[in-house]
Amino acid sequence: MPLRPTDLRPALSRLRGASGDAWTTWRRRALFLAGGVCVGLAAVLMAKAADAAQELFRHGLHAAPALALVLCPAGFALAAWLARTVFPNAQGSGIPQVIAARALDAGRARHALISLKVAGGKIVVMCLGLLCGASIGREGPTVQVGAAIMAAFGGLSPERMRGLLLAGGAAGVAAAFNTPLAGIVFGIEELGRAYDSRGSALIVATIIAAGLTSLAILGDYTYFGTSDAQLSLAAGWLAVPLLGVAGGLAGGLFSRIVIAVSRGLPGRAGRWIAHRPILFAALCGLGLALCGLASGGAVYGTGYEEARALLHGANDPRSDFAPLKFLATVLSSISGIPGGLFAPSLAVGAGLGAEAALLLPHVPVGALVLIGMTAYLTGVLQAPITSFVIVTEMTQNHAMMIPLMLAALIADAVSKLVCRGGLYHTLAELLVRRAAGERSA
Repeated sequence: MPLRPTDLRPALSRLRGASGDAWTTWRRRALFLAGGVCVGLAAVLMAKAADAAQELFRHGLHAAPALALVLCPAGFALAAWLARTVFPNAQGSGIPQVIAARALDAGRARHALISLKVAGGKIVVMCLGLLCGASIGREGPTVQVGAAIMAAFGGLSPERMRGLLLAGGAAGVAAAFNTPLAGIVFGIEELGRAYDSRGSALIVATIIAAGLTSLAILGDYTYFGTSDAQLSLAAGWLAVPLLGVAGGLAGGLFSRIVIAVSRGLPGRAGRWIAHRPILFAALCGLGLALCGLASGGAVYGTGYEEARALLHGANDPRSDFAPLKFLATVLSSISGIPGGLFAPSLAVGAGLGAEAALLLPHVPVGALVLIGMTAYLTGVLQAPITSFVIVTEMTQNHAMMIPLMLAALIADAVSKLVCRGGLYHTLAELLVRRAAGERSA
């Protein structure tokens, strides 16, 4: 019997369908890879810009330390004004904006949180903050910038928007710290709080693309340098519960303060802050300057160099470094200027660990610093897996992994007694409620 054209239609239809599915799959993969390369480039740009801003601030203070009493308040006021009027939704770390954007269904409300304009403003105003000595980091802002870049690519694949935002944020962490595993864990534990088996391969591909781009420009490096510190099985293990509790209490207190100010303080103080946010930012800058003068300039900026010096025993620990860095980071965070929490939190934790050496003189200071970093970062984020993974990757110290895991679990439990809701997710809920209120108005 001769073959009729109608007999071929089902087969041709299946072939076209399979070809279309293959094209869609490869287009999606190319989208994630191209976005990852751009995120890596943005992370490198932010790293170099942040370092340059801090260096300029140090040069200014070297000539006249008292200059901070003018520069910090004026810079905070300008940065807060820019973040509120010119680049709205650029305030804070940027991670709550990404979490809120993934939760929102309305395209306009989502775009307001992760547009390229917001990303550009985030970079500019964050650098302005560092130029004025703010105790902030660039890692959180890199998450928002990474998500904004991927959202821009998402115009080609709008149905994958939530996955694109997750991939961009995770790639931002990976590229900022040169910690690809921590980027994956952060995406699952903090940004997504769920495991998506369908999108996981594409997220990993985005992280690889961003990481390789950063490596091609900056080379392979370990963020805090390689550490070989170890913990003895005897008295050294007393540091784990000690620093776990201390880090959890301090981190939980930090989160509770930031959340309380973000929600609005009750009474006259809250009304005053709400009506005079720029003046409040200037007062926060003045408080930062006083902390900086009291610490000999140690609490300005990200705290990276101070934490690295404590980890490797290059500096003798100051007993006031941890509390002053804590206060400087609180003032920077509640002021309303853009800036992240990762690097300052690691510096506070390093200070806590170094101070514990006074109680445990026979324990290696490097081991105490690693435990303190993990404990305090966990207390702030309430993300224990991300915390111990990122500290392990940043120091390439796998011998300390079990103590760091235990310290993270203790700190997480203690932090939740002080602050029930996680910092980033509580702030994200406030953003979602505000967006819902604007839609209903």
